[in-house]
Amino acid sequence: MAVSPEWPADPGVADFDALQEDPARWIGVLAALGARYSSAPAVPAGEGTVLVALLGRELVLKLYPPFLRDHFAFERALLGHLQDRLALPTPHLVDSAERAGWPYLVMTQLPGTPLDRVWPTLQQRERCTVLHTIGRVAAEVHALPLGPMPALAPRWVDFLQGQRQRCHGRQQRTGLPAQLLAQVESFVQGPVPEGPDVILTGEYTPFNLLHQGSGLSAMFDFGDGLVGPREYDWLGPLCFLAAGDAARIDAFFDGYHGRPFDRGRREALLRLILLHRYSNLKAQISVPGWQAAPDFATLAALIWP
Repeated sequence: MAVSPEWPADPGVADFDALQEDPARWIGVLAALGARYSSAPAVPAGEGTVLVALLGRELVLKLYPPFLRDHFAFERALLGHLQDRLALPTPHLVDSAERAGWPYLVMTQLPGTPLDRVWPTLQQRERCTVLHTIGRVAAEVHALPLGPMPALAPRWVDFLQGQRQRCHGRQQRTGLPAQLLAQVESFVQGPVPEGPDVILTGEYTPFNLLHQGSGLSAMFDFGDGLVGPREYDWLGPLCFLAAGDAARIDAFFDGYHGRPFDRGRREALLRLILLHRYSNLKAQISVPGWQAAPDFATLAALIWP
């Protein structure tokens, strides 16, 4: 890989964020890598946590900074583990390699439009159908054997401990309303969902699902997955898509296990939202007026009416 003198060998998070926000600085590097696999030009894509380029209409190249090597390893393994085992297609791994200390993956590109672009145009019936499908696919993943994934993820208890320690600082940075911020440290010490370990993709969100025609067409992006209780994977669709709508909530759970949501579990799930790896309630809670909730019990009832 031809690396320009200013290309960072081992950037910190802030340096990498600055690089990612300027595609002109990195698309040439991905184009050079992509030329091994496709004659099509490399086009910047996505706003995720790594550098991503589309290679024509067939392939995707993802370049990970060295500090996200664990995400690279998890996604590489999970792509193989999920291949052709779900009702919803996932990318096939074409190659994995490393250049100048930066690991990368090449995978197939799947058809469809990102769900976040389509969602505003869908009617309620169509939205419930999408959530039912998401619930069914999540259940399929959670029923799979763990395979190699536990060795590639942090222990769930260690993950939770670290998230609790960092929770107040993160919620302060992301703008949690003052009345809730004052309560957050004591609230997140309470019980969270427990259960058998399952593979958590963390990606049942509108940004990592593709829609085509009358329904979902594919799912992608697994680098920030974990192994832990299934409820962690419920958060994306319930926050971004159900958005406090009881019919949509029940559609998801009808797809997941054919039973209505147990609303007695609301506060435990809300703790998981606050402890999520990318917790940012201002971006994730789509219920109008939630910022005025005086406490977390009230907020949980707004999210899951």
